[in-house]
Amino acid sequence: MAAVIDVTVVLTEGSFASTAVAPIEVLHSAGLLWNTFRGDAPEPRFNVRVASVDGQPVQSACAVGLVPQHALDDIARQDIVIVAASGLDLDAQMRRHAPLLPWLRARHAEGAIVASICSGAAFLAEAGLLDGRRATTHWATAEMLRQRYPAVRWEPDSFVTEDGRVLCSGGVYAAIDLSLHLVERFCGHEIAVRCAKSLLVGMPRARQSGYAVLTIARPHDDARIREAEEWLQAHFDTDVSLDALAADLGMATRTFIRRFKAATGRQPLTYLQVLRVEAAKEMLEQGASSVQAVCDRIGYEDIAFFRTVFRRHTGMTPAEYRRAFAGLSVPRRRVEGASQG
Repeated sequence: MAAVIDVTVVLTEGSFASTAVAPIEVLHSAGLLWNTFRGDAPEPRFNVRVASVDGQPVQSACAVGLVPQHALDDIARQDIVIVAASGLDLDAQMRRHAPLLPWLRARHAEGAIVASICSGAAFLAEAGLLDGRRATTHWATAEMLRQRYPAVRWEPDSFVTEDGRVLCSGGVYAAIDLSLHLVERFCGHEIAVRCAKSLLVGMPRARQSGYAVLTIARPHDDARIREAEEWLQAHFDTDVSLDALAADLGMATRTFIRRFKAATGRQPLTYLQVLRVEAAKEMLEQGASSVQAVCDRIGYEDIAFFRTVFRRHTGMTPAEYRRAFAGLSVPRRRVEGASQG
């Protein structure tokens, strides 16, 4: 029988319960659930323990109480440590979980793999474990963490990253992706596939970009550029001339491009591409009749070029996106941040 791997899942106050429960259940199931279904002798591969900073119960963001078995001080050497999500009030969370930071550093120094779910990457970054390393988090919290922890090589497009025995995962249910990644890493592909089939979930996903709502522009105070943004939003499906738009604003084209990039963080044509991709995503979610029809409606004549642009921004072809998200359309804000002064 293979050696059992010791895992500690650390509960955090105010996080989504599933960011702790999903790793517990996936790792507990490895070598156990499939064997049970098949009538074979169980061969559990992970010994999972659950801890909180002080050993006391924690309450999740949805008011679900979670009861640990241990306090951090009860647990020394481990093979794997998984930290649940942090929530968004990072200053309060770091104060509340201050003992967690040196404990994480100590476990990593002893050779443990240290992993985080969603915004839980903030705990790893605060502990200094992510400095100079690749890391991911939920696409919506990536910019906040990038500003707070600039020494980290953030890759929010990834569902799971691994660098120097430190792993991170994207959103809340990327907890399943990270857990199956660990099963595959320690137990092999076959055990991971059996675990996924037993739980009726897919194998780890690669990219978040298809799920993200693209941030079209960052907040800025340039009223003239906001005027340009509003014009582009209203006319993104037409043949856009930057020379004409710049002239309408009373600027030279080069001045307009430089000023637009400084205000929004994007070149005007890249901004236009993002507008078109967002419109295309919404049409595909609504079950558009054909990719060609979407291409025509958003202002592209070359369907091959449209596919290239769409894949660059989402990580999927338009057809793949429609298969994944048709029927899931939600209202979109016209421009995120562009009208904020």
